[in-house]
Amino acid sequence: MTPPAGDLLALARPVALEVAARLAAALDDPDGPEISTKSGETDLVTDLDRWAEQHIADRLLGARPDDGVVGEEGASIEGTSGVRWCVDPIDGTVNFVHGIPGFCVSIAAEVDGRTVAGVVASPLHRDVFTATLGGGAHRNDRPIRCADPPGLSRAVIGTGFGYDPLRRRRQAAVVERVIGDIADIRRAGAAALDLCSVACGRLDGYWEVGLNAWDHAAGALIASESGARVEGRDGGSPSEELVLAAPPAIFDDLRTLLLDAGAAEV
Repeated sequence: MTPPAGDLLALARPVALEVAARLAAALDDPDGPEISTKSGETDLVTDLDRWAEQHIADRLLGARPDDGVVGEEGASIEGTSGVRWCVDPIDGTVNFVHGIPGFCVSIAAEVDGRTVAGVVASPLHRDVFTATLGGGAHRNDRPIRCADPPGLSRAVIGTGFGYDPLRRRRQAAVVERVIGDIADIRRAGAAALDLCSVACGRLDGYWEVGLNAWDHAAGALIASESGARVEGRDGGSPSEELVLAAPPAIFDDLRTLLLDAGAAEV
């Protein structure tokens, strides 16, 4: 029997808050986290990334042992229940290492491949974003809606950059091509929070290339439940090729601008 999305969110939310509290407390440790690298010297991972993913998996599977889990730090558990948890234990690890607000814990619940519940907890912002499929989006338990900008020229758009230096240069060239047609660009450093910023109107749009499912699963649901359109390159689901989120009023114009600038080709 498929569990209600609200029940899955009720399980995930306190787990995300536990991890968020541990991360915030770790910033007061004078020795800091143990840091290493993954795909390159700018792709950081800490001992707390690994601890957080294991803790989340243990807590979720302790309550629902037949579920699956996939996570950024290697969790890959095949379940039999039809429910899979998509986990980014620390989205924005570089922010976390530097003590910059903008890192978060992201947990999404998928049922038969479709995200039905999500939570994104940002400890230094003291924000908890949540959503269930068809149930709306919330920030700290209050309903949120995306912005309604009058046009691209007034829109502040978020984006992110990859770890590979060549890709970053190509992405910077895209920014150069589009920045004259929008109000401004923001780069905060965590995809999940960028999507939540679209959801609550802090950003008027967001795009990024090269994301994994755990980067956007929870945030994309929160943004879409806030009234934003969230799509991939060809109008399908968000994918590694492109994640694009914006209010309906500017979505098509923003997509055209970005594709013309080569945003999906970097």
